[in-house]
Amino acid sequence: MVQKIKGTYDVYGTYGKKILYVEELIEGLMEKYNYEYFRTPLFEDSSLFHRGVGETTDIVSKETYDFVDRGKRNLTLRPEGTAGIVRSYIENKMYGTYTMPVKAWYYGPMYRYERPQSGRFREFYQFGVEAFGSNDPIMDAEIISIPVNLFKLLGLKGVKVNINTLGDNKSRNEYRDALIKYFKPHIDDLCEDCKERFNKNPLRILDCKVDKDSEILKNAPKTIDYLNEESRKHFESVKYYLENLGIEYEVNPNLVRGLDYYTHTVFEVEADIEGFGSQNVLCGGGRYDNLVEVLDGPKTSGVGFALGVERLMNALEYEKIELPIINEIDAYIIPISCEEKDYSLNILMNLRLNGFIADMDYNNRNLKNNFKVAERLKSKYIIIIGSDEKDKKILTVKNNSTFEEFKIKEEDLIDFFDNNIE
Repeated sequence: MVQKIKGTYDVYGTYGKKILYVEELIEGLMEKYNYEYFRTPLFEDSSLFHRGVGETTDIVSKETYDFVDRGKRNLTLRPEGTAGIVRSYIENKMYGTYTMPVKAWYYGPMYRYERPQSGRFREFYQFGVEAFGSNDPIMDAEIISIPVNLFKLLGLKGVKVNINTLGDNKSRNEYRDALIKYFKPHIDDLCEDCKERFNKNPLRILDCKVDKDSEILKNAPKTIDYLNEESRKHFESVKYYLENLGIEYEVNPNLVRGLDYYTHTVFEVEADIEGFGSQNVLCGGGRYDNLVEVLDGPKTSGVGFALGVERLMNALEYEKIELPIINEIDAYIIPISCEEKDYSLNILMNLRLNGFIADMDYNNRNLKNNFKVAERLKSKYIIIIGSDEKDKKILTVKNNSTFEEFKIKEEDLIDFFDNNIE
């Protein structure tokens, strides 16, 4: 038997309905924020991610699915959404045709070759938002407010933002020099990956999962101590706007995020999730004022975030949050014999086209088994159609909860359901 590939999963049944509910909630929220839906290819030229995400990140160095196609092109399945959105922004010259800022949202599958674990897969879905063309701190606050409001709408409690700043290029470079000076005498005490990061991007050492509890990392210099006046002012303004929006936040000087393109604001959004362990972070993002230029576009400010949908669904499950999904149908139609199937099909389609959720027996079951199917489908009503119903156009409609039975003329059926279905 052929089985699914390790690190992937199937979606169906009640879980599928929950996924669709969350997708629709996201779509509705982004409509209210007036963000435009973007969809980019599942695979791109490999150089996009090597340049955009960064050679020193674990994503590019260890986790990407790379392949050569029949045209001898080096391609990569997208491991995250930002680089592709930036490529689209540049290639379609949105900086010349759109009113700034360009505000985009996306939702779709990403691919990383990492160890599968709870809420983390090799094929996973990501929801993300990007805004280009505004360096105003109020844009940072608006971006942060999106996942905060999404989590609250879903019923998660204790939603809080952890926030830090890397400063502008000058501040970041000074901080980088301070890290090199600090880590140099300790480098032999760190993991092999950190030794490599020391030479390429020492900020990545702070994001190490192996040495995260080391005193060396805990005592490392803090970004806030190396901010120039402009960077400090930007950060203070972001915090002011968050307070103005009533968004709870905490400054975490150790937060740097794992991607090379961040400048200024970096943040993570977490929630209190019972039994989820010590890591309650559901979303992360930040500002990246150099990324468009790195990918050969004009100098353009950018800020965004991304969240893994599977991890979010896990959080809802751990918190036992019941999503208001429809897990029942309005009507189940039972044709007594094959002779009534054509008429039953017309009744079925009429119900559906008038907005009711309806189904019918396609497998010629007997009446007893059909009642069991109706129970399993949680059908509110059962419509039984025999030769008499077909000839006289008077339908036998049964309430599946009270077992009350009605004789309804075909032309009155929709009015009956309008008056009896909430």
